[in-house]
Amino acid sequence: MSIRSASERASSPRDDAIRLLARREYSRTELAQRLAARSHSPEDIGGCLDALAAEGLQSDARFAESFLRSRVMRGQGPAKVRAELARRGIERELVTATLAEAEREGEVDWFELAAVTLARRFSPPGDSPRERARCERFLAARGFDFDQVRHALERLGAAE
Repeated sequence: MSIRSASERASSPRDDAIRLLARREYSRTELAQRLAARSHSPEDIGGCLDALAAEGLQSDARFAESFLRSRVMRGQGPAKVRAELARRGIERELVTATLAEAEREGEVDWFELAAVTLARRFSPPGDSPRERARCERFLAARGFDFDQVRHALERLGAAE
C-alpha cells in the first residue's frame, strides 16, 4: 500500500461536478455552491462550469424542465415552482419560458392539477366555510393562484 499525498487525493472541480451530475440535474448556481463547499477556487469553478455547459453536461434549461416535472408530480402550483426555481438561481426569463412551454405542450394543466391535488388531500371535503377556507389555504400554500383554487373547489363541490 502506498500513501498518497493530500494533493493526489484531492479531486478536480470537474471530477466533483461530474460525480454530482451523475446523480441528478443541478442548476449552475447549485453546482457552484456544492463545488465551493468542497474548497475549489472560484476561478476553477467558473471555468469548470463553463466547460460543462459548453459540452452539454450541465444545462439550466434541462434542470428547469426536470425540476418542473418533479414538482408537478408532487402537486405543486406555478407560483411555488417559479419561486423554487428562482431560489435555485434560474433566470426569470428561463423560468417563464419553461412554464409556458410546459403549458403549450400540454404537459401540465394547472387548473386540473389543483383539482386533483385538492381531491387527493380533502376527499370528501366539508361543507362549512371553515373547511372551504382550509382547502383554499392548502392550495394557496402549494402555489396555486385564485382562479385555480376556485376551479378546484368547484370541481370538488360538483363531485359530491
